Amino acid sequence: MQIETRDSTPYPDQKPGTSGLRKKVKIFMQPNYLENFVQSVFDVLGDVQGKVLVLGGDGRYFNREALQTIIKMSAANGVGRLLIGQGGLLSTPAASCVIRKYHAHGGFILSASHNPGGPDEDFGIKYNVTNGGPAPESFTNAVYARSREISQYLITDSPAIDLDTIGEFSVGPTTVQIIDPVEDYAQLMEHLFDFKLISQALKAGSITLCFDGMHAITGPYAKRILEEKLGSPHGSVINGIPLEDFGGGHPDPNLVYAHELAELMMSPGAPMLGAASDGDGDRNMIMGARFFVTPSDSVAVMAANAHLLPGYRAGLRGVARSMPTSQALDRVAKAMGINCYETPTGWKFFGNLLDAKKITLCGEESFGTGSDHVREKDGLWAVLFWLNLIAVKKQTVAEIVRDHWKKFGRDYYSRHDYEGVDSTAAEGIVARLNGQLAELPGKVFGNYTVEFADDFRYVDPVDGSVSENQGIRIVFTNGSRIVFRLSGTGTQGATVRIYFERYERDPQKHGQDTQTVLKDLIDLAESLGEVRLRSGMDKPTVIT
Repeated sequence: MQIETRDSTPYPDQKPGTSGLRKKVKIFMQPNYLENFVQSVFDVLGDVQGKVLVLGGDGRYFNREALQTIIKMSAANGVGRLLIGQGGLLSTPAASCVIRKYHAHGGFILSASHNPGGPDEDFGIKYNVTNGGPAPESFTNAVYARSREISQYLITDSPAIDLDTIGEFSVGPTTVQIIDPVEDYAQLMEHLFDFKLISQALKAGSITLCFDGMHAITGPYAKRILEEKLGSPHGSVINGIPLEDFGGGHPDPNLVYAHELAELMMSPGAPMLGAASDGDGDRNMIMGARFFVTPSDSVAVMAANAHLLPGYRAGLRGVARSMPTSQALDRVAKAMGINCYETPTGWKFFGNLLDAKKITLCGEESFGTGSDHVREKDGLWAVLFWLNLIAVKKQTVAEIVRDHWKKFGRDYYSRHDYEGVDSTAAEGIVARLNGQLAELPGKVFGNYTVEFADDFRYVDPVDGSVSENQGIRIVFTNGSRIVFRLSGTGTQGATVRIYFERYERDPQKHGQDTQTVLKDLIDLAESLGEVRLRSGMDKPTVIT
């Protein structure tokens, strides 16, 4: 094996977002594009001689080719050992689990999460640090700065590694270990949840379920854990084989893109629990028979009932939610006498709180929930949490949520996504809103009086870092909210997200249609932001 130093020239567009670098596949396939970014990471990491790194991804198009490149570059940069999921597969939460379990220096995760896959679609790469979580902004900013000046990269001339056979191989001084991508994660889940109780309920038929893998990474995890370990009948997992293009679908677990599951759960023969996960396995959707659980309600219910499950019987240190997530979790925290932190969107903010032992459970409205077991949101973990909860409480999903509303009140909540909005138009929407912030407080709009309006600013309670411009909040005196935010997870145009929330304490009013309850706020948001007018779209792409 020989180490080659190859000349290169910088690309100007390699700034990682909240979830790493995401671009169209054809951009990543440009000469030296991937290599520049990977070498920039190694240059910022510094000495990796003898260190352990974890590699894997969601199996989307270009995953295998990228892994082979990273293997050769890791060897050239002196990495001691690579732990790689068989077939090049590792869900994002499983990668976090493996990094933490084996005290790795960090790892590369190849995924564009819930974005579509295929030759003309999206690819992504991010580096997770020693705690198993996404690299902080200080690291990603340094990587971006390095990528703007890089002039060469290191790579070996070694042949491709067999990614499909479990075992050890050598690439020069580097040991490449192909590992079972599921087993370490499955062992962790068995520690957190009562597998015996869940298994008894599934085998007895007192709990029935359908899990939609969406032809993404969690299919093999769900088959191993739900069907093989827990005994759910064969076929409980649908779309369970990972495909490079996710079967032509959009691997985002919501009512629009997980339509096969949604239709089943709204049918007369629906199972007790329906669930789906996304491209890389960190998101989840939870449904009961003819009942959809909002992610905001899901994390609140989890927090209120965590003490019933083996891994959380010691209680919760605290909880956290992203700013756009409903305030349902705040009400639970107040009743429990624990802190609830409000953070920007992005799991790295939760990571700081988890590492500082300020929180145990956290969640965001974009179908992400997690706990201190890893440093990523975790889709299948959330499904197992709900399975365990159903088995303990012997109630349906709808009964559990409705009982929660009776105790804490209901936050009517919805998110409207406008996807693929022209970037200039999206910036115009934000500029229009910012121009109104100073004059909004005190204004009356029908039954709503504005208490305050701002662009959310977060001061991290752990390291003191400041994150500006994290979303425009319009908060009313009755606790209702409208939030506008531009999403940073897409690769084309902009996604404008609008969040609506209205609290209702009276149990007699908990059965109303969400969009009807929120109509006044929806109309007000259009008046303030002119999203439909400026985007040229007559309705949201997705409503959740």
